[in-house]
Amino acid sequence: MAEFSHLQDFLHPVSKAMLNDDQEYDAFQVGSIIDVYEIDQQPDLEAADIILLGVGEERGGPSGKTNTNGPDAIRRELYRLFNWHKDIKLADVGNLLPGAFLADAYAAMKTVLSELISANKTVIILGGSHDLTYPQYKAYASQELIIEATVADALIDLKEDSRIKSERFLMDILTEQPNYLRHYNHIGFQSYFVHPRMLETLDKLRFDCFRLGRIRENMEEAEPVLRHSDLFSLDINIIKHTDAPANHLSPNGFSGEEACTLSRYAGMSSRLSSFGIYGYEPEKDVANLTARQISQMIWYFMDGRAVKGKEAGLEDRDAFWEFHIAFSDIETVFLKSKKTNRWWMQLPDQEFVPCAYNDYLMASNNEMPERWLRHQERL
Repeated sequence: MAEFSHLQDFLHPVSKAMLNDDQEYDAFQVGSIIDVYEIDQQPDLEAADIILLGVGEERGGPSGKTNTNGPDAIRRELYRLFNWHKDIKLADVGNLLPGAFLADAYAAMKTVLSELISANKTVIILGGSHDLTYPQYKAYASQELIIEATVADALIDLKEDSRIKSERFLMDILTEQPNYLRHYNHIGFQSYFVHPRMLETLDKLRFDCFRLGRIRENMEEAEPVLRHSDLFSLDINIIKHTDAPANHLSPNGFSGEEACTLSRYAGMSSRLSSFGIYGYEPEKDVANLTARQISQMIWYFMDGRAVKGKEAGLEDRDAFWEFHIAFSDIETVFLKSKKTNRWWMQLPDQEFVPCAYNDYLMASNNEMPERWLRHQERL
């Protein structure tokens, strides 16, 4: 990994004193244990497990602003939370400098993310508008890494005729050549906001879309999806307005607790290396409640990362219960972790893929799990 001084050209330092009103943090608070890029201090990125990157860029969103203080508003709340995960090393590289044009911000974000991901670091992006998912994806594409991406969004941003980048960035990702997207998942869309033909298009591409109601009925359905993802992009419009007042899109959505559950699932993934939280506009917030919600989602991501460290590799079969099942004249194997209770199922090519308990129940009843079928279709 390059020295931090190489990345400094793209970043602006954070002031912990300003974030905490010149008060000292308690020794157990996140603000005390996190290694922060400040004017007189450089973080040790080599030692970090999770790295925070602020990108308050909104020129690709409806507001068209060059920057916001959103990332620092989230930091203010996050740094005050108590840290329960001493083994998880945190660092904060500050805020991305905006650059003269939006393309400059995209290029800078791609460069910084690419550097951190190539060093096997997990990056949490405290983002501006949702189009920043595009440079998040480009960080992988620039290294020719073929990835699985998951987006949590009440909308599906495929409006190719829109002038607002945050409304069409998915089209740019899906149609760009060469393409490094192996698979795409969409979590939490609200049907009344989505044109039916958009779903038809994504289904023809064998991409998986889960509407809000389906996931809320069984939150565990989202865990295997995130476990198999490299990139996770979340727009806070998935959280209902009462739990995230800065979301003005809809009164409906995931509860604050459910959004924390999604974040924890993401943290548990051994593959996921970038988690972008987008759409926070502090001027629309009420009593900093949305910033507090996002900070608690990050805390739960850390909690999930602590669980990830306890999971055994699939090759260690003594750490799993093994179930041999036959359904629809197909014989397969299900594994259940003795440590985390998570499930995997074996495909005909002998690969084990993440699944849920419900998939095992369906197979036990001689029914073909939809997740198994979708994997087979993609193969």
